[in-house]
Amino acid sequence: MSLTSSSPTPRGRRRVRASVAAVATVGLAATGVIAFSGTARAADTLGAAAAESGRYFGTAIGPHLLGEADYAATLNQEFNSVVAENDMKWDATEPSQGQFNFSGGDRLVEHAQSQGMEVRGHTLVWHAQQPGWVQGLTGDSLRQAMLDHIDGVAGHFAGQIDSWDVVNEAFEWDGSRRQSNLQQQLGDGWIEEAFRAADAADPDATLCYNDYGTDGINAKSDGIYRMVEDFLARGVPIDCVGFQSHLDSNSDLSSYQQNLQRFADLGVEVQITELDIGGSGSAQANAYRTVTEACVAVQGCAGITIWGFTDKYSWRADDTPLLFDTNYQKKEAYGAVLDALNAAAPAGDGDQEDGTASSYLPAAWREGTSTHRAT
Repeated sequence: MSLTSSSPTPRGRRRVRASVAAVATVGLAATGVIAFSGTARAADTLGAAAAESGRYFGTAIGPHLLGEADYAATLNQEFNSVVAENDMKWDATEPSQGQFNFSGGDRLVEHAQSQGMEVRGHTLVWHAQQPGWVQGLTGDSLRQAMLDHIDGVAGHFAGQIDSWDVVNEAFEWDGSRRQSNLQQQLGDGWIEEAFRAADAADPDATLCYNDYGTDGINAKSDGIYRMVEDFLARGVPIDCVGFQSHLDSNSDLSSYQQNLQRFADLGVEVQITELDIGGSGSAQANAYRTVTEACVAVQGCAGITIWGFTDKYSWRADDTPLLFDTNYQKKEAYGAVLDALNAAAPAGDGDQEDGTASSYLPAAWREGTSTHRAT
């Protein structure tokens, strides 16, 4: 569908990608990427390598782990974006109705800012990890609680978050809506209401819908595609779709890039938001390489976040799905990802000479003419 008209430019996108470019510059300097007559030596960290094509490479973290020296050192060295694994979810931020706790999120944001990193916000509304008081609400009481929560959390962090996972995991495998308390009590309109509330609370953030099991073209990703297409047609403020990508070494990735591309072709950013891949050795490395190559091949793919970076603290406790082992040593998969990022064509289609331009964005976005939503 065409997304060109005379209405205003989408409100968050230009600021977000300018942030990526700024982080890119810092990362390139910090990791010894040196330009010679318009060319650059291969970057030696994930964040710096991603920044060369105007993207980010981030990780989920637990702010309580920042006091561990090896954890903090690896984080600061390798990544230019972070997201809270748990500290910005509903149960963590509003344990009692109307009583907010931002301590973990504030610590994460403060650390990220000190290191020149982006911050992804995760997640404003989700059927899981709701505090107990939410489960007893019905009808308009639940609706108002949801809207108040979005306003309270997104409003608190306004201007500090580059992209929000506004709604998380609201679809079933067959492409229908998940029959959560939100769906049952509020009906089909609740996702739209959540996005409009997030837009009002943090008008400069990129707003994402996020889900798992959507890595290829399938019934679930088709259902989400139809929702995004509808939202764009009606001016609902959605900027981005997140693909969690909790995978295994033998996952079918045959339509992964094609799937990212079809969403990007709608005019939204795509982000790989929770990547981890079970397995080990070359099979794991090859799967990581395939995912990374797919992102850098799709102009609208803003970046990749891995769901933790050391196996020591992975939520997949019986597996070894991350890029660093329990002793913070780089695994074979790390090298595969770094090589794929470094092989990406550098940004710089004439916009900038330093390789940090956001040239992966569609031309209409760069030129300020993409207008699927109003400011």
